[in-house]
Amino acid sequence: MPILVQKFGGSSVADEEKIAAVARRVCDARKKGYDLVVVVSAMGKTTDELMALARRVHPDPPRRELDMLISVGERICMSLLSMAIQQRGHDAISFTGSQCGIITSDRHFDARIIEVRPFRIQDELSRGRIVIVAGYQGMSYTREITTLGRGGSDTTAVALAAALDAEACEIYGDVDGVYSADPKVIDDPKHIQSLSYAEMQELAESGARVLNATAVEFAKEREIALLVRRSDGQGSETVVRRHAPRAPGEVVGIAHEESVIVIASDGKDQGLDDQLLGFLDEQSIPGKQLSMHRFGSGDGTAVVVSKEKLPDPAGLGALLKDRFSDRIRLGRDLGAVSMIGAGINQTFDNLRRTLKCLDASSIQPAGVHTSSFRITALIPNAQVKQAVKLLHEEFIEE
Repeated sequence: MPILVQKFGGSSVADEEKIAAVARRVCDARKKGYDLVVVVSAMGKTTDELMALARRVHPDPPRRELDMLISVGERICMSLLSMAIQQRGHDAISFTGSQCGIITSDRHFDARIIEVRPFRIQDELSRGRIVIVAGYQGMSYTREITTLGRGGSDTTAVALAAALDAEACEIYGDVDGVYSADPKVIDDPKHIQSLSYAEMQELAESGARVLNATAVEFAKEREIALLVRRSDGQGSETVVRRHAPRAPGEVVGIAHEESVIVIASDGKDQGLDDQLLGFLDEQSIPGKQLSMHRFGSGDGTAVVVSKEKLPDPAGLGALLKDRFSDRIRLGRDLGAVSMIGAGINQTFDNLRRTLKCLDASSIQPAGVHTSSFRITALIPNAQVKQAVKLLHEEFIEE
């Protein structure tokens, strides 16, 4: 039978009633003739609650112990879903990330999958069982329990779909696909029926939370179709695939992220740049955007970091001051607004319109970064939502 991978997010399995609804959906797919692998997140806000508990015990929890703690959320959910499916007359078995062969780097709290050995899953599928997998986690090559960072359950699902040569990977959550902007900011955003892998990656990296960027990378490598749907079956869907039918240069969506941090050197000591980047690696802090200049008085390095990637955002300033004294500047109170679209910068028209639109409302970017799929403006946090509304009206609604 063809293999189908389904992933259900935390809101889809938030309580017993919702777990029962997911079990019914899984059983319905089984009746259609699929071998099923179902990846689950932790129930509701379990991960956030465990993180808060850890910080009450220790203000800066060791990352290894965090992984040991927060990985239990998905284990609870996988067991309950397996029970709910068995109660409905279908044979099911649950596996942790390590049990199903997900091997990761030796980096806690933000590990990367380096190999998938799905032999146990394949054995259980051959016995006619539905396999339930705890998302967001794996085992490092040193046999340590690791977690994959925010959105890591998406990565688990797509990595398994690739390893199992699945027909498709369905991502279920509380929205019926991807929209042109965050519905919490824009009252009536446009539903996007189809996206290319590259467009979806840029949206995810820029703050859209519907899919994880690393998961999209796995899908792109194996050309696995991703179908983003509501877990209750209502509404439409978004299909992520290799080529989306769209004219180059069109802005397809606007993503935003509040509370990014800019870490910058002054350029007076060129050796400082390497020291700064080495420090970020030591602290396992990934950068979103890097700028290096050697053109005179503006020389220096600036790294943009997502606040949510920091295990202790409040303590970052003290760590930098302890290591570098006053040679490093820290820019807080900034957000990022990004416009996404294939070929968005093939001319400067979209960039010029962006700057004019922001300037007309007295929004002055602290920095602008571009790629072939993206225009990002760093602006004061207090003006982020206003900027999203202005740019959505300029590029999407028009």
